[in-house]
Amino acid sequence: MLRLIVRRLRPVNGLPGLLSAGSQRSLSGSAPEMPAAQVRRLFLDFFQDKHGHRLVPSSPVRPRGDPSLLFVNAGMNQFKPILLGTADPRSEMASYRRVVNSQKCVRAGGKHNDLEDVGGDVYHHTFFEMLGNWSFGDYFKEEACCMAWSLLTQHYGIPADRLYVSYFGGDSGSGLPTDEETRQIWLDLGVPPARLLPFGLKENFWEMGDSGPCGPCTEIHYDHVGGRDASGLVNADNPEVVEIWNLVFMQYNRELDHSLRLLPQFSVDTGMGLERLVSVLQRKRSNYDTDLFTPLLHQIHQRSGVEPYGGRTGVDDKGKVDTAYRVVADHIRTLSVCIADGVHPGMSGAELVLRRILRRAVRFCVEVLQAPQGTLASLVPTVTQMLGDVYPELHREADRIMDVINENEAQFLSSLRQGSRLIHRTIKRMDCKNGLFPASVAWSLHRDLGFPLDLVDLMLEEKGVQVDHQKLDQLIAENHKARSEQQSGVQPQVMLDVLSLAELQCLGVPFSDDSLKYEYRLQDGRYEFPACRTEVLALYDGLNLVSEVTEGQRCGVILKQTCFYSEQGGQSHDQGYFTRDGLQDVLYPVEAVVLAGGYVVHQVTAADSLKVGDHVHLYLDQAHRLACMVKHTATHVLNFALRQVLGPSVHQRGSHVSADRLRFDFSVKGSLSVEQLQQVERCVSDIITANQVVYCQEVPLQAARSINGLRTVDEVYPDPVRVVSVGLPVPELLGNQSDSEMSVELCCGTHLLQTGDIEDLLIVSERQMVKGISRIIAMTGRDATRAREAGQVLAQDVDSLAARLSDHAPSSIDSAHCLTKEVGVLSDAVDNTPIPQWQRRELQAQLKALQRTSNTWARKLETREAAVKAQALQEKNGRKDLLVDFVETDSLSVLMKTVNQLSAVAPRSHVMLLAHQKHSGKVLCACQVPKDSSFLPASDWAVAVCHHLGGSAGGSALVAKGTGSSSDITEALRWAEQFARQAVQ
Repeated sequence: MLRLIVRRLRPVNGLPGLLSAGSQRSLSGSAPEMPAAQVRRLFLDFFQDKHGHRLVPSSPVRPRGDPSLLFVNAGMNQFKPILLGTADPRSEMASYRRVVNSQKCVRAGGKHNDLEDVGGDVYHHTFFEMLGNWSFGDYFKEEACCMAWSLLTQHYGIPADRLYVSYFGGDSGSGLPTDEETRQIWLDLGVPPARLLPFGLKENFWEMGDSGPCGPCTEIHYDHVGGRDASGLVNADNPEVVEIWNLVFMQYNRELDHSLRLLPQFSVDTGMGLERLVSVLQRKRSNYDTDLFTPLLHQIHQRSGVEPYGGRTGVDDKGKVDTAYRVVADHIRTLSVCIADGVHPGMSGAELVLRRILRRAVRFCVEVLQAPQGTLASLVPTVTQMLGDVYPELHREADRIMDVINENEAQFLSSLRQGSRLIHRTIKRMDCKNGLFPASVAWSLHRDLGFPLDLVDLMLEEKGVQVDHQKLDQLIAENHKARSEQQSGVQPQVMLDVLSLAELQCLGVPFSDDSLKYEYRLQDGRYEFPACRTEVLALYDGLNLVSEVTEGQRCGVILKQTCFYSEQGGQSHDQGYFTRDGLQDVLYPVEAVVLAGGYVVHQVTAADSLKVGDHVHLYLDQAHRLACMVKHTATHVLNFALRQVLGPSVHQRGSHVSADRLRFDFSVKGSLSVEQLQQVERCVSDIITANQVVYCQEVPLQAARSINGLRTVDEVYPDPVRVVSVGLPVPELLGNQSDSEMSVELCCGTHLLQTGDIEDLLIVSERQMVKGISRIIAMTGRDATRAREAGQVLAQDVDSLAARLSDHAPSSIDSAHCLTKEVGVLSDAVDNTPIPQWQRRELQAQLKALQRTSNTWARKLETREAAVKAQALQEKNGRKDLLVDFVETDSLSVLMKTVNQLSAVAPRSHVMLLAHQKHSGKVLCACQVPKDSSFLPASDWAVAVCHHLGGSAGGSALVAKGTGSSSDITEALRWAEQFARQAVQ
C-alpha cells in the first residue's frame, strides 16, 4: 500500500496557527465592496510580493500543441510540461519553482462543457478566470493551506465561520489512506472539526487524465447564508454553499496500468475562480451581480428593447429575458477572448464550438432582447475596458474582434430569419394528431443553415413542439453512411446516362452556363460571390427525364445558369442549396454537383415539388468554396515549388482539393529529404509573402500550349482552355520564349485572386505510394499554423527526454523500462500528430537513437541483475541435472537471462525458474534444456506448467517462456519438478 509521507507542521513566514481576531470579522459591515480588479491584483500581489512567487502571464485559450483539449480549461494546462517532466531543461519554464497567475479559461465542448448551463443559473460561465498558485518541488501541503487561509480570512476578510473545508477521506479500493496530514494542518489552523469534512475520490482526488500526476485535494467552501451549520450542503450542488478554492497536492503518478506511484517531486496546484470569489467579496449570490458583469448588463440594456436585468431564473424569468442577459454577457466575454487569441468561428473543433457560442448569443440578443444587429460587437469595447489591462491582447485586437463578430452575425441572422420562417410554416402545416416536427426539416436546418440540433430543439420547445428524434437519428446515420460511401469513391446515385444526354440535346436544352462560378471579387479584403436566380431546364429521376418531381424524390436538376462548381480537375464540388420562387422557406440542399456532357447536374432530394420551368435562387456555401480556392491555389504553388527544388523531371501524377486539405501526387525517384521538404516550404512561403496576383484567362488551346514553363497533366483539355498564372498576366506569357519562373497551369478550378490569402502551407505527409510516385498531404492557413505549434511542442518533449537520457543513466531496470516506455509514447505521438513532415523525420531519427540507448541500458541492467541471481542460485543449489527454483523479479527478460546464465555454467542441466510478478499477480516461467534432451523439450515443459497455472507458453525445443497465475508458488515449483522427472524417466 502506498503511504503518504507525513510532514511535520512548521510555521510559514509567521502565518498564525490559530484563527486571529481579524479573520473573524464579518463582510456585512460598512466596508466598501472590493472591485474585481482589486481582488485579482491582491491575489497576485499576495503570492508575488509576500511569498516569492513568479508572476506568469496567462497562456492563450487555444492549447499549445495539446490535441486532447479544445480550449485551455484550467490554470495548470500551460504547466503540463513541468508536471509531466517534459519541459526543456534549457527553457525558462524549467526554472519555475513558485508561480502565480490569472489564467483565461474556456469550458465549452469536450470533457468540461458548461455551455448549455450558461444563462439558466447565475453561476455557470463559458469563460472565466482561474486564479492559481503553484509549487513545483518547493513548498507542499502545510504552506499551501496556511497561505490560502491567510489570504481568505486576513487579507480578503472573509469570516472564518462562513468557511468549510473538505479533504480526501481515503479509498480502500485504491490502497489510498485518509489524508490525515492535511486534516491536521487545518485543525492546527483553527478550523473546527465539524467544519472539516472527508470526501472520496470523486470530490477530493484530482487526476490530470487516465495517466499522469495526480493526488488528494482539499477544497474551501463558502456559505452565503451564514449563522448555521451548513456542513450537509457541502458538495451537494447547492448554490448557497459553493466551493471557492481547490488545493491539489500532486504526489502520485497514475501509471498506464492504473496503479499509483509516488512522484519524485511533489507539487501544489491551486485554482480559485475569480468570478465566484468576487461574488463572495461583493456579497452577491449571483456572479452576474458583480462588477465583472454589471457594466456589460448595463450596456446590453442600453441597446435592447426590454426592461433592465432583474436576476430572475427558472419559471420566474418570464420570456427568458434575464436568461438572455446572462447568455449575452457571458458569451461576449468568451468570443472576445477567443478571437483575440486566434480562435475564429469555424466548422470543426474549437472553431465549431465558438461558432455555436456566437450563434447562441446572437439569437438571444435579437429574438429575446430585441436588440438591433451589431449589438453583440458593440459590447466588445466594454469587455476590453474591463479585462484589457490584465489581458492586453484585447486592446490590440479589438477592431478585428468586432469585425469577426459582425461578419458572422450577419451570416447567421440571414439563416436565422429563414429558419424561423421555415419552422413557423412547417408547424402550421403539421398534422396535429402526430404532434412531431418533421425530422427532414430539422435536419435541413442543421445541415444547410448551420443550426445546431440543440438550437432547433430549443426553438421548437418554445412553440410546444418536439422533433421526431427517431427519424432524425435515422437521417443522421444515413448521412454518415453517404459520406463514407463518397469518401470510398462510390459514384452519386443520380447520373445522366447516354440516352438522357442525347434526349436533352434533341429537346434543345442548352448546355449549362456555369461561368458565374468564376465571377467573384475581392472587396475590402473579403471575397464576394455573385447571386444567381435561374430557371429549371430539366429534371432527371435516375431513369428518365421528367417534367416534375415530388417531395422526398431524389433527382438531378439541370439549370439554365449556375454559380456552383462541379467536381472536376481534382477539386471537390461546391456545397449549398436553392429555394424556389414562391416557396422561399423550403430548402433544396445540393448534395453533389457533377458535369456530364456539357450539363451541370445538381443532385437533390426534393424538399417539395419541383417542376421544369420553375425559377430558383442558388445559395453557395461560401466558406466551403473559399476553403477549396485556398487549397487549389496552394496546390499550384506547391507544384511550382517542387519543380524549382527537384528539377524539371518532376511531373504531376494526380491531385485532390477539398475544403480541409490538399493531396498532390508527383513523379520522383525517392522520398524527399528533410532539406528538400524545407526548401519546398520556403519556396511556397516566399510566394505567399510576396502576395502575388493570380491571373486566370481562357485562351485557344494551341496558344496555351506554346507557353514556356506550362505545367500540364495527362488529360483532355477543352478549347479554349483556362490558363492560371501566378504573378504574370496571361497575355504577357503568350509569345514569351523564355521559361517562366512562375506557376503557369491549365486549370478549370476556382482560385484565389492573390497568393497572400493562402496564409501558410505546411507539408504534413510525404511518402512513396509506388516506386517513383510520391504523395504529399498539405495543410494551409490556421491548420498549418497549429501543426507547426504541435511540432514545436513535440520537439521540446524529445529534446527534454534526450537531455535526461544523456545526463543520468538509469539506476534500475524499472527506471530503464520507464524511459523506454516514454520513448515509445513519444514515438506514437510523432508518428500520428499532424506536424511538419521534415520535422517528423528528424524527430523519428532522434527517437530511434534514444530507443536504442534505453534498450541497451535495460539489457545491461537486466544482464547484471541476472548474473547476481544466477550466482545466488548456484551457491544455493550447486550443479544439478534438474534445477527448478523461485526467483524474485518482475521481469520475464531477467528471468530468461538468469536461466541462460545457469545453463551456460551447467550445460547438461534442465533449468526452470518461476517468479511472482508483484504488480500483476502473474507467475512468470522460463526454462532451458540441453541440446540433446529429446525426452523433455523446453516448449513442452513450459506449456505444461503454464497450462497447469491457467496460462500459456511457447518457445523452441531448447528455450521457452510463458505466464500463469497461482497463489501458491511452492506448489507450482513442486508440480513443475515432478512433471520434468516423469518426462525424463
